[in-house]
Amino acid sequence: MSTSASLSTARLEPLATSPWLTLLLASACGLIAANIYYAQPLAGPISMALGMSPETAGLIVTLTQIGYGLGLLLIVPLGDLIENRRLTLVLLGVAALALVGAGLSTHPLSFLLSALGIGVGTVAVQVLVPYAAHMAPEAVRGRVVGNVMSGLMLGIMLARPVSSFLTQLFSWHTVFFVPAVVMALLATVLSWKLPPRIPAGQLNYGELSASMGRLARRTPVLRRRALHCLPPSACS
Repeated sequence: MSTSASLSTARLEPLATSPWLTLLLASACGLIAANIYYAQPLAGPISMALGMSPETAGLIVTLTQIGYGLGLLLIVPLGDLIENRRLTLVLLGVAALALVGAGLSTHPLSFLLSALGIGVGTVAVQVLVPYAAHMAPEAVRGRVVGNVMSGLMLGIMLARPVSSFLTQLFSWHTVFFVPAVVMALLATVLSWKLPPRIPAGQLNYGELSASMGRLARRTPVLRRRALHCLPPSACS
């Protein structure tokens, strides 16, 4: 009976949000979101090291964005079906493996596939932001989400200078190995500290995917906002 009651609480009731937990979520979102941007100032050195032509060097950045867009479309809806902490940890694992693959790459194809995986894994931020909103009591929900989004934006702003700094000290490979270790450590901390959140939705995956189309048709504000957020990571 106690287990059933705990599951019901995790499913239905917002959880108290401590400043420490809000800081953890904000830091996690910043660290994860940064994964998309590490390669942007390094497209030239990476393409030369891998023997890519100048015409294809743009794929280093583009495929990460494509992976992120695919994750938004195909994976983020699972946040209404799968326990959110578990989904976040799986995505962090995908991101960590893809970052290691990018750092080990000696051929364009392996790097570009890793870049795609980095983008897919990074959508963990779009699971954590709604998680923060659901777990916060209504009275402080706006403040909690705002703080989490501030951490996310800080990660985006710092990613490029950090990648340039690490490349100057070591090599571009280090720019991917270090975040891979960070993702592994972050997954360990989140698995320990985050309370579970079991979604209360009753729709299956197909119905959830179809509902996005209906929302886009019926909500002009959503359509305008989506157009303003191209590429997908622009409004991470």
